[in-house]
Amino acid sequence: MPPLSPPTLPNAPRAAAPPETSGQQLALVAGLAVVAVWGINFVVQKTLFTQLPPGAFLFARYLLMPSFAALLLLHTHGWRWPRLPRRDLLQLAGLGVLAHTVHVSLVTFGIHWSTAFSSALIMACGPVFTLLILHWAGLERLSRGQVAGVALACAGVLVFLSDKLAGRQWVATGGDLMMLFSASLFSYYTVMTKPLIQRHGGVVVMAYATLAGSPLVVLMGLPVAWTAPWAQLGWSHWGLLLWASLVSAFLGWLVWGWVNERRGVGRTAPLQYLMPLAAGLAAWWLTGERFTAVKLGGAALTLSGVAMAQFATRPPSPASPVSPLLRGAPAQVD
Repeated sequence: MPPLSPPTLPNAPRAAAPPETSGQQLALVAGLAVVAVWGINFVVQKTLFTQLPPGAFLFARYLLMPSFAALLLLHTHGWRWPRLPRRDLLQLAGLGVLAHTVHVSLVTFGIHWSTAFSSALIMACGPVFTLLILHWAGLERLSRGQVAGVALACAGVLVFLSDKLAGRQWVATGGDLMMLFSASLFSYYTVMTKPLIQRHGGVVVMAYATLAGSPLVVLMGLPVAWTAPWAQLGWSHWGLLLWASLVSAFLGWLVWGWVNERRGVGRTAPLQYLMPLAAGLAAWWLTGERFTAVKLGGAALTLSGVAMAQFATRPPSPASPVSPLLRGAPAQVD
């Protein structure tokens, strides 16, 4: 029989939560907030694209983000520019091009060609790609339940895309497939940046990656931005542009990196499949988007597969050497 605990006085102050528990709870709340902001941002961008071409949007976004990233980096380091080891600097430069130049560009045009709900659902497949990347790198073994979850998620995506394929909506289908590929890139970025964030902090990683990935985006978007109808944008559109560029992108990526550092990649990745809920509700409420039974069924299968792949019992990690691409990463990512 366990020992009886002393009675608690009605007006006695409650003991403060341990710092680690409080930090984990704060990280969870922050992660949920970022996912909600990202979900709503799909609708924000779709609204912007009725007035502004995607290339011009990317041009404006990547004029703003590097400036704020550099100012934040200087502010947090006493107005001195932090220097990184050559190896980490080169790795961050490559990850910045992958995440910002490639991933964000693909996501932007994918949202433009598809719908807000479809884009959010496809991006919610990120945890599946995270597990596959960890398995490929030798950091994680996949259990039978996880393999079944991956298969179920893939089947759900196919069901979700089936009505567009049947209706020969090739542009929308292409946008969804583009989003699927970009989701894998984001998962790779998430895994690869964790050891860098642990060594240098989220602000440094976010700032260096943003600065490395911005120049190509600005150069590629310059021709479109030159002829874009900037004078026709109202105050609401400028507000949406600032929201998408600074709140969703700049602050979102910064907070997401901090959440991954506190909770671990494996525990944070499942939050991404809450994005379709936020995007779907926002799209239905703000733009009147409608969802067919096939879409809802495919979405349910996809998210069920993602959840199964994430939460299925995992066997012990192998003792084999870590992939060179993840050398320096922790032996187990939780």
